[in-house]
This record gives sequence, structure tokens and C-alpha cells, in this order.
Amino acid sequence: MAISVPTSVSKESFLFNSKNSLKNNTQVVQIYGSQLKPVKFEDSHFKHLGLIKRNLRLEASRDSVASTRVAPVKEMEKKPNDQTLDLFNDMREKFLSFKRFKYLEKSDHYQKLANGQAPKFMVIACADSRVCPTSILGFEPGEAFVVRNVANLVPPFENGPTETNAALEFAVNALKVENLFVVGHSCCGGIRALMSMQDGAHSSVFIKDWVINGKQARTSTNAVAANLSFEQQCRHCEKESVNHSLMNLLSYPWVEERVRNGLLSIHGGYYDFVNCTFEKWTLDYKGNSAEEDGKYAIKDRVFWS
Repeated sequence: MAISVPTSVSKESFLFNSKNSLKNNTQVVQIYGSQLKPVKFEDSHFKHLGLIKRNLRLEASRDSVASTRVAPVKEMEKKPNDQTLDLFNDMREKFLSFKRFKYLEKSDHYQKLANGQAPKFMVIACADSRVCPTSILGFEPGEAFVVRNVANLVPPFENGPTETNAALEFAVNALKVENLFVVGHSCCGGIRALMSMQDGAHSSVFIKDWVINGKQARTSTNAVAANLSFEQQCRHCEKESVNHSLMNLLSYPWVEERVRNGLLSIHGGYYDFVNCTFEKWTLDYKGNSAEEDGKYAIKDRVFWS
């Protein structure tokens, strides 16, 4: 006969007798106020229940282990952060080598540098990782104030402030450098971007806004090298842009004044890293006439190979 279970049970209607206990393995239970026949539990029953409980625990334990077990992992490739750690470990060794074999051996020189700098050169070079001017030209710490940007460009004075001309102002007016040296190079991505650029065409805004400072060099290259291949045009423009940057340097009043007074010289250079050659030349200052007609003259041209 089915027993109906009410949805709400009062304390009186559903009550386990507080006197219920296991006495002689006998339990008496009251449900709905009716006393059921005492049920006798033999020791074998308890042993059987205990065995079942132990088996359930073992099964649960095995399931848990199985769910968390991970298959053997073969040697994995290094993650990017591991590779970065290796790079910095290598960098650390290079730094410690520099400290041991250069810094400590020339400690007096480095102590002087701690008190100030007086470089003879300001070098304006490209940010390209292949053309570090310190490595190429052998500058030691304190010898050159170096600025690197895309395509080693010097914007004209009227274009307003940039990081490059801020450094130029500091080098000329505060450090009193005696030489400004603009160094171009072969396979220059910035010059390639300049030569590939179509007026009004979409391109990366930051790059376009910067390399457009070399627009005059592109114009003069197209005028004299239009019949050459694109690669040859880029090579021509790489050198032409250096000369236009030299002329742009003269657009800064405080640069032009020191050049005119013989206190500052302006030089150009070109590093061909494919053949490992270097060209160097010096701007032959002609006063305002050079700035007015846009022409320039060079002197002391040398070729190192």
C-alpha cells in the first residue's frame, strides 16, 4: 500500500523518537505517529554495509585519480617567454663581459663621463638594427651623441619640433659639438617606403608623416633616375636624402650661425652593409646662396673599403 508524503510535516506528525537508539542492534522508529515493528540488524548486515561503503570510496578515489591523470608529456618547444629569458641571459653575459674587460679597465674614463659629456660628434643615423653607428664607426662612450630615426632624416626647421631636432638643439647649443654627421645606408626600408609612396594613397600614417620629410630627395631622384630600376632609384635616393638632410640642418638658425663662424662642420656618410664599404663627405658651406637655390657642394669625399 502506497504511503502519501505530505508537503509540510509537523513536528508531531514526522518524528524520530528521541529515545531511538541502537540497543542490541535493534532500532525502533516512529513515522506519522505510528510505531513500526522493531527491525533487527545483524552484525553481518553492518559488515556488508561497511564493505559496500569501502568499495564506493575506492571507486570514487579511482575515478578522481583517473580524471586528473595527465598523459606523459614529451619535451616541449620553448615558449616565447623562455626564449626571451635566454636572450636576456645572453645579454647579461655580454654586459658582464663589457664590465670586466672595458669598464673596469678604463674606470678613470668612465668616472670622468659621470661628471659630464663633451662629444665631438652628433650622429644622426637610421634606426635599422643592421646599421649601429657605434659598432660601424668605432665610437667609444662619450665620443658621439647619437640620434636614430627612420631613414636618418633631418626635418627642416619650419616643420616644427620633433625628437630629432630637439636632440639637435641640445647637441649644438648645450654640448657644443663640432661635427654633425648624417649617416645613410643601403637597403633602407624608410627610403623604400618613401619611393613607393603615392601622393594621396593610403599608408601607415606615422611612417608616411615622417618619411615625407624626404620628399625633396624623392623628387630629385625621380628627375634624374626615372629610367633606372626601382632598386637603383632607392639606392640613389638613399644618398640623395642624406644631402637634403645636410641642407635641412642649415635651416636651423643656430646651426647655420655656428657653421658660418667656422665652429661647426656638417658631414654626410653612406654605409653599404652588403659590401661593407663606407663613403664620407663634407658639406661645402656657401652661405645663403646654397639655401636659396637648393643646391649644395661637397668636399673631402673619401671612400673606405
